[in-house]
Amino acid sequence: MTTRAPIECWLSDMDGVLVNEGIPVPGAGKFLQTLTDSGKRFLVLTNNSIYTPRDLHVRLRAAGLNVPAESIYTSALATADFLSVQRPGGSAYVIGEAGLTTALHEIGYVLTDISPDYVVLGETRSYSVGAMTTAIRLVEAGARFIATNPDPTGPSAEGILPATGAVAALITKATGVEPYFVGKPNPLMMRSALNKVNGHSETTAMIGDRMDTDVVAGMEAGLETILVLSGVTSSDQVERFPFQPNRIADSIADLIPLIAEGR
Repeated sequence: MTTRAPIECWLSDMDGVLVNEGIPVPGAGKFLQTLTDSGKRFLVLTNNSIYTPRDLHVRLRAAGLNVPAESIYTSALATADFLSVQRPGGSAYVIGEAGLTTALHEIGYVLTDISPDYVVLGETRSYSVGAMTTAIRLVEAGARFIATNPDPTGPSAEGILPATGAVAALITKATGVEPYFVGKPNPLMMRSALNKVNGHSETTAMIGDRMDTDVVAGMEAGLETILVLSGVTSSDQVERFPFQPNRIADSIADLIPLIAEGR
């Protein structure tokens, strides 16, 4: 591998890296505290569009992890940032929760089912057949189709749940229209995150537990990529991918020495 510059900024996935089902990964708290003490800039990224950053701050704090709301960047925020550039002051029909609707309201969007500019699909705890039917009819009528992320399933205490990618496939099947996915693995979200922390790709690392989202998005954005084995991807699966991370660690606890070293 080509030698990279010292790491000045850190981007990290949330689920599978910092927490698993609401339980902190051992060492996550010390990693975050070491980052804070070092003065290094960091941002926690998540494809979860259900919660606002303030909601996630409180949920992480309940798990014993201190992540300021301003250090959390969700696919809902990335979607709002994207739409604010593409069509400022537009309108959207939204399927999603407070994390997404709040992000769109904050950029001045009107949420409506009357001739919206966009249909915006995010995660929700329960997908309504009526809402999906409305979305299909609006897309057929010409609304542009946006989705916060392509994740087909999400975790729950009872098992997997259908997520944004699965519902997007349903709408695509009915309309023949593919959505534009804003969240990971789209490197657009990585570049937006870099702008948030005033970082540069040559001196920023991305930590994730998924090869197919975190690592590929970081790689395509030119970041140093670090795969941790505390979440979705296991060590025996890594070699199956045509791309590889710059580093592999058992968990985020193993990365604490790198903060002081800048490597």
